[in-house]
Amino acid sequence: MLTTIEQLEKIYGQPHERAINKEITFVNEDYRAFIEFSPFVVLATAGPEGLDCSPRGDTPGFVRIIDQHTLAIPDRIGNNRMDSLRNIISDPHLALLFVVPGVGETLRVNGRGRISDDAALLESFAVDGKLPRTVILVDVEAVYFHCSKAFARSKLWDPTRHVERSRLPSAGAIHRRLNGESFDADAYDLAQIERMRNSLY
Repeated sequence: MLTTIEQLEKIYGQPHERAINKEITFVNEDYRAFIEFSPFVVLATAGPEGLDCSPRGDTPGFVRIIDQHTLAIPDRIGNNRMDSLRNIISDPHLALLFVVPGVGETLRVNGRGRISDDAALLESFAVDGKLPRTVILVDVEAVYFHCSKAFARSKLWDPTRHVERSRLPSAGAIHRRLNGESFDADAYDLAQIERMRNSLY
């Protein structure tokens, strides 16, 4: 079992100079492109009740670049657990991983989060007249891109490797196992399309 940094470095050695130089403290022109084309980002936070890793998605560029040091992420309607938001209130440190469909490289942003309910800011993120509940403002501290090895190994974008949804338990089936046999899984699954349509924003 490895317990020290020295043990790790003996196995892995030191990072290449390029791996160090690709990390900067602001969003430059190249990194801006990844954010503007990304319809999906994973938000990681930590707080006194534990860790959270939350997917966020919308139209490409839904994460707004306010300036080179500030991002804004609309927090749309969800399940009201507020795991990420609770963590940010307690500990503002967060990490973002931007994914662009069909592209192997990803973009990582580390920084500190703030939660805003400013009326004008919320209005600027309205979709079909529906506002986000809040907006997460990210003060950027580090930005760098990851190479495409993870996507190449996983063949994530290869359509021949896509898994049929029917091979996994449905949402209703999962809820029934957790809530008991009285839960109507079939009714839940039948209503899911309409539920999604009415609750995206």
